[in-house]
Amino acid sequence: MRIAIVAIGRQRPGPLRELERHYASRINWPLTIRELEEKRKLSAAEMKLREADLLLAAIPNNATMIALDAGGKSLSSAEFAKRLDAWRQAGADLAFVIGGAEGLAQPVIEKARFTLSLGAMTWPHLLARGMLLEQLYRAQQILAGHPYHRE
Repeated sequence: MRIAIVAIGRQRPGPLRELERHYASRINWPLTIRELEEKRKLSAAEMKLREADLLLAAIPNNATMIALDAGGKSLSSAEFAKRLDAWRQAGADLAFVIGGAEGLAQPVIEKARFTLSLGAMTWPHLLARGMLLEQLYRAQQILAGHPYHRE
C-alpha cells in the first residue's frame, strides 16, 4: 500500500513542518506529500473550485481517495487502523486529500471513496496534515501490536 497526501498550501519552515517530518519519517508505508497552490487572487468560491481541480488532477492513478472534511465520518484510532488494514488487504493505494482554508469543494467530496473527519472542532488546514500523519503512524503501530497506542 502506497499513501499519498495531496494538500492545498505549502508548509513553511517551522513547528508544523517539523511535526510533519517527524511522523512522516516514522511511517513504513511508501509515503508522498504533494503540496498544491493557486497564487491567483480569486473569490473564496472560485478558489475552492480551482483548488478542487488541482487536487483531483494530482490524485495518483487508481488510488482510493479519502477526503478530509468536517462533514465526514469520525473514527477512533483503532477504527481508523482497521479501515487502513482493510484497504491494505485489498491492495489499495490511498490518497488523502486536504483542502485549503475554505475546505473542499463538493466535486472532491463526491468523488472520494470515503470522507474522514478529524473531529467536530475546526482545525487549520495546515495543521490537519500533521494530525493525519500522526494517526497514520498510530494506525501502523496498532496494526503491528506496538504499545504506542493506549486505549
